[in-house]
Amino acid sequence: MLIKFQSLFLQLSKTHQTLSRTKQLHALVTKTHLLQDPFYATKLVRFYALNNDLSSARNLFDKTPQRSVFLWNSIIRAYAQAHKFDDAFLLYTKMIGFDVIPDKYTYACLIRACCEDFYVDGLRIVHGGVIVSGLGLDSVTCSALVTGYSKMGLVGEASKVFCGVFEPDLVLWNAMISGCGYCGFGDKGLLFFNEMRDNGNKRPDGYTFVALISGLANSSSLELGQGIHGLCLKSGFDCNDHVGSSLVSMYSRFSCINLAYSVFRSLCQPDLVTWSALITGFSQAGDHEKALLFYKNLNLAGKKPDSVLIASVLVATAQLANVGPGAQIHGYIVRYGFESHVMVSSALIDMYSKCGFVGLGLRVFENMPNRNIVSYNSIISGLGLHGLASQAFDMFTEIVEKGLKPDESTFSALLCACCHAGLVKDGREIFRRMKDEFWIQARTEHYVHIVKLLGMAGELDEAYNFILSLKQPVDSGIWGALLSCCDAHGDSELAEIVAQQLFDGEPKKGAYRVMLSNVYAGDGRWVDVEKMRDYITTAGAEKMPGLSRIGSY
Repeated sequence: MLIKFQSLFLQLSKTHQTLSRTKQLHALVTKTHLLQDPFYATKLVRFYALNNDLSSARNLFDKTPQRSVFLWNSIIRAYAQAHKFDDAFLLYTKMIGFDVIPDKYTYACLIRACCEDFYVDGLRIVHGGVIVSGLGLDSVTCSALVTGYSKMGLVGEASKVFCGVFEPDLVLWNAMISGCGYCGFGDKGLLFFNEMRDNGNKRPDGYTFVALISGLANSSSLELGQGIHGLCLKSGFDCNDHVGSSLVSMYSRFSCINLAYSVFRSLCQPDLVTWSALITGFSQAGDHEKALLFYKNLNLAGKKPDSVLIASVLVATAQLANVGPGAQIHGYIVRYGFESHVMVSSALIDMYSKCGFVGLGLRVFENMPNRNIVSYNSIISGLGLHGLASQAFDMFTEIVEKGLKPDESTFSALLCACCHAGLVKDGREIFRRMKDEFWIQARTEHYVHIVKLLGMAGELDEAYNFILSLKQPVDSGIWGALLSCCDAHGDSELAEIVAQQLFDGEPKKGAYRVMLSNVYAGDGRWVDVEKMRDYITTAGAEKMPGLSRIGSY
């Protein structure tokens, strides 16, 4: 009878268990008086954890008299996955107090917990425990340590752990290569890769290539990326979904969207990550219509987009200012319960605001069960965009009252709201509070808003003196903001001074020369207008032509 039950339990435990099914299994084990066996308790704790019922998992753990290391690992992992890191560490301390010796999986779980909580001191304590336990050369533990230190930006510490292992296996090599890339040292990752190949006894796998490709940060590494792509082809990893996805992401990141699409087409069954990489790539490249088209194709292929992809597609919809697709995506969000995701709801607010429906954006915001600073930034930006500065200020007051910490984007949205409403005094006060009260360093976007705010109010000299007070050289966007204000007020004298600063920095950019020629035209200086237009033509200065969606219908 016992053997039959054990066989039945093992068979049932291989399938996904709902919370209701887990409780039935728990009741069945209790009836057969097998809860004293830590094997069954371990399985049930894992099922409860998978169903986010931490209370039942802990209750079962506390009532189990004999606790194996596997049972301890299960409950520690359950707390760590629920982001209750203090409880996970407390259980680890209790485990040692009960003379249960932690194994490599205990430490791997604790290391991941430290990493997710960005708890550097905790990671070092766990590392000490690893050494005391005699697991300092264990591959699983060392791989977790290398990954943990790397994700905290301590690639030097990760390297010391790696170099302490006499014969690292492929998993450890991959962790080190990936860690270098994560910390922005893709070139170091490549050196480790070459060293691994020179050893002769380790052949790279798909994870190795993903680690290498992911470590290439900018378009200056394109040639190197293509070289790694060629090596993937030679090694037969070109059809690997994970490798293909990372290649699509890399080419998209480098704005080589045609190459990204070429890799995508070569894959037999691209997974959701690969689809997401391509769609996001089209959106980032400014081809928002293609992003929406491939999102539609993804749905037709039977793939279900996740929250990250939905947010990315909503950004593309916002850029097109086309509320139709956005409203359809909103329907999908409600149907599949994505409205609880803060990132998705924030993107919805932004989309409705940029499409001219700030009221709908406000309704989404009000219905959000949880709000963070990103969602508040989205609604402040939307309200400001529509000239509703007073409501934007009310939202900022709510942020402060709730104890949330405003960031750079919060103040950028508030200053933008002041610009749209022409509130110079309020803008000055917000800029002061940003620096003096919240200790936020002003960035280019904040300076642009202040210059526009002052300039459009006719305070051109003050705006000019403000720019001169900034650390040199000043970003062209800030000078450009003042030039547009000179254009609006017809101040040709200051416009010439500002334009010269821009010409010195970006001589090939024709937009600034067109703006200056407009100022000349407003003053009736037609000879200067002709000279400026001739220069644009003969010198090959570029200006992006204006586009309208109306002409495409």
